[in-house]
This record gives sequence, C-alpha cells and structure tokens, in this order.
Amino acid sequence: MPKKEERRLRVGVLGCGPIAQAAHFESCTKARNADLYAICDVADDLRERMAWTHAPEKSFADYDAMLADPNLDAVVVATSDAFHVPASIRALEAGKHVLCEKPAATSVEEAEKLAEAVRQSGRVLQVGHMKRFDAGLEAAHDFITREMGELAALKAWYCDSTHRYPMTDAVQPLMVSSKHAKKPSGDPKADLDRYYMLAHGSHLVDTARFFAGPIKAVEARQSRRGGMRCWFVDVEFESGALGHLDLTVAVRMDWHEGFHIYGENGSVLGRTYNPWYYKTSEVDIFREADGATHRVLGADGHFYRRQLEGFADVILHGAPMKGASIEDGVASVRAMVAIARSVETGKPVRLDQVSGEV
Repeated sequence: MPKKEERRLRVGVLGCGPIAQAAHFESCTKARNADLYAICDVADDLRERMAWTHAPEKSFADYDAMLADPNLDAVVVATSDAFHVPASIRALEAGKHVLCEKPAATSVEEAEKLAEAVRQSGRVLQVGHMKRFDAGLEAAHDFITREMGELAALKAWYCDSTHRYPMTDAVQPLMVSSKHAKKPSGDPKADLDRYYMLAHGSHLVDTARFFAGPIKAVEARQSRRGGMRCWFVDVEFESGALGHLDLTVAVRMDWHEGFHIYGENGSVLGRTYNPWYYKTSEVDIFREADGATHRVLGADGHFYRRQLEGFADVILHGAPMKGASIEDGVASVRAMVAIARSVETGKPVRLDQVSGEV
C-alpha cells in the first residue's frame, strides 16, 4: 500500500454499517494522506467491535460530540440514504469537510438544501461516486476531454446479477450488524423501484455525466418481467450528444456493466467489474490518429481508498476535485427523479423542470 505522508487528514466515519465495514474503515487506514481518527455509531455493541477491529483514536456514541472534537478534520457520512443530508449539514455547520456516500439526497429539494449549506460553509463536500476513481474510467475521461473531439453518442449499462451475493460474500469481510443500529422510519426496500434507482441508478447516471456532461432531458421506459426490473432510458445531453442507459436488476448471468462511447476522433469501449473485486475496468480506447487501440493498466483498483485520497488532496493541498462535487450530486438526483417521472407519464422529462423524490 502507499506509504503514509507526513501531513494527513483526520477522518471520522459516521455509521458502522455495511458500507463502512466493507469500504470506508479500510480506506481510512490504508490511505496515503488520511487516518481513521474517529468512528461514531449509536449502537454500542457494533461501535465497540469496529473500534477494536480498526483501532481509531477515538470512538463516539454521539455525533455532536464527534463534531465538537477540534482535531477532527472531515467526516465520511456512511449512513442510510435518508440520513445523508441532515448528517452532512451538521458536519458542515461544525466546520468539517464531508465525503458523503451516494446518493447525495433522495429528493431534489433535499439536494438543493445541501448544496446551499455547502456554499454557506466554505467547506469541501464530495459525493461518494467512487467509480470516478477507476483508472480505466479516468483514462476514458481524459481521452474524451483532450482528444476525442465531439462526442456523438454514449451507451452505458449497469446490470446487477442474481449471483452477486455469493460472489461478494466470498471477498468482503463478514458483515456485523446490531439490533440497536439507527434505521430510517420506513423500510428503504419496501419500494424496490426507488431502492434500485438510488442504489444502482445513481452509479449509472453519474458515469454517463462523467463522460458526456450535463443531461438535459430523459425519456424512460420500465418493464417488470421474469422477476427483473429493467429501465431503458434515452438521454439528451446538453452538448447535443445522444445516450442510452440500461439499468436491470437482476440479470441471470454474471455482473454486467460497461459503456460504449463514439466520438469524432475515436471511440471507447469499457467493461466494468463488481466493485468489491477492486479490479480496474477494462477500457479500450481507439484513436483514429494512429489507427490503434490502447488500454490502461490499472493495477490499483481500490476505488474507495483512491476517492478518499483525492478528497484529502483537495483539502490538504488545494488540488482540483477529481470526484463528484455537490453540483454533480444534485444533477444526479435530478436525473433519477426525471427518470421516475418519465416512467410514470410515458413522456420525455427535462431535468430543470423536476421536483420531489426519486
């Protein structure tokens, strides 16, 4: 792993649930420029076990007490979606920087409220779209930005697999739960359309925006057949490029995720793996200039650690933000709401005209 730098960000992780256990605790301990300074959870049994396992300097049962610690620099909000906005705003108001798990919010109004809090705070908030730190996607983005010329069209798909959990159970740490954990008032999985869009659709939408820029409008259809939910979304980008997104949960095959991008001076074909394999996407970049295809070697596939390091570089060294900004987070929420409204109405929906929840 990278050698620890002398100057490091002191990070507190809010929430000791699955995403913290699978990604954020390890990222803080392995990051070259950050440390796991504190953890916080209301469930005493869960928090104490995670403190013993990951050895933060401090452990808190009360979030306000953690935020009051003058040595804490930043917070990773690793809670249920419903708590992302209030937890992030409290951290910002306490003068802390925030890395908030995706999605930034579950409604347009909440997302805009968070954006205003970021503007008023003067602090850094990065949304946890960790796929932006996949070396294959970074190479594709660089080619699109610097060499491709006009981007004509993008196709992208994110298809969860029925075989996902036996696969991830084999590589993830054993998840620890607690009956005392803080939970949303309702069951997030009661509405599977909404749950899948927030959990998986947020990745697909952000990847499309990362490559092709802001989305102007969408026209979406959905089918529920054979125990699967499938969204086909036609996208109009502000640049004039066309797009097609496929979100399907769950396909009867291996994990199926990738993208095709066609441009003036070349094309990009990408295959992305389940993130818990920590395997860089296989991305083939065809350059019209030399008539050859190039593929980046991405040996470092720890996207969660790399996103934390990028976040810390912004705060510690004033580096440009490579991750998703709050503006990206708001746009992602708007796109998901627009997709839901288009499915409901059967009509195209402009992103600047939507409101309400996903």
